[in-house]
Amino acid sequence: MARAKPIRVAVVGATGYTGGELLRLLVGHTGVRLTAVTSEQSAGKSVSEVFPSLAKAIELPLVAFDAEKVAANADVAFVALPSGAAMDASAALAGAGCRVVDLSPDYRFVDPAVYQAWYGSPHRYHKLLDRAVYGLPEVHRRRISKARVVGNPGCYPTGALIALAPLARKGLLKPGSPVIIDAKSGISGAGRGAALPYHFPEANEGLMAYKIGRHRHQPEIVQELGRLTAASTPVVFTPHLTPMTRGIFCTIYAETTKAMTPERVMALYRTDYGDEPFLRLLEPGESPQTKAVWGSNFCDLGAAAASQTGWVILMTAIDNLVKGAAGQAIQNMNLMCGFPETQGLSAPPVFP
Repeated sequence: MARAKPIRVAVVGATGYTGGELLRLLVGHTGVRLTAVTSEQSAGKSVSEVFPSLAKAIELPLVAFDAEKVAANADVAFVALPSGAAMDASAALAGAGCRVVDLSPDYRFVDPAVYQAWYGSPHRYHKLLDRAVYGLPEVHRRRISKARVVGNPGCYPTGALIALAPLARKGLLKPGSPVIIDAKSGISGAGRGAALPYHFPEANEGLMAYKIGRHRHQPEIVQELGRLTAASTPVVFTPHLTPMTRGIFCTIYAETTKAMTPERVMALYRTDYGDEPFLRLLEPGESPQTKAVWGSNFCDLGAAAASQTGWVILMTAIDNLVKGAAGQAIQNMNLMCGFPETQGLSAPPVFP
């Protein structure tokens, strides 16, 4: 049955890359009406002053965040603020009756002690954290549809967990054997703030690993694998910065309990994932490409095998700003609000 009127939506912290991508995608969502767009640094400016690409698409002014005012004018709020600030904003909005999709790490963790260990400060809203759902639809769709607060996953965990979930669910990851994740991200994943490593002369034509062994997306991957498997799965995760604007490419090495050919892996995935709307399963041995998902909510997945080793090689490609952030957030909103899951997200990737 069609809705009598659109859902009112706010974007809190709208002027970063993720916020801008939320605005771009929400313009094309026929089931929502954008009612509030906030920014502390750019309050008083128009959206088009910050994002010229959105001129004539969004006429709302940017305003400073006020939880009561936003909640009075929105049914759903996307919170795209830094860790800590997002925690407070999401709690205030949820307390005022809004559904919330938080794109920060503040509501992703089951255990507040893990959050504190990796982010350096205690979580201030344990009851709300207990009710929050980790927003990976390919794993937690049913719970997301009933949630009031969703912690949108990080970009790296999205690509890694989609690849690993079927093996984990079927008990095919060899107990005690580490999963090795070699992941590469475009520079937009570092955010819109200026920093020397992300300047064009510094990053162009270069490749570097960063935050080796201490990237904050690692505990998300460990947590979610632990929820899917009966045994603990060690994770070795190394992210890399690559000279492209968008995209995440994950190459994942996993030892299985029995030898599996690429054909067998992909057959398992076709059965396990069924008709997932945003997952495109490739032919055995075929590699995904970041360019093939650019600007879209798709995740492309391929598999190969390391002959005579008992290891499988999984590969995923996503757009870090869409399936890795804003698009997945809208996918979660669709589930929370009873929209078709693909609404506002069905446009194909941009190429070239």
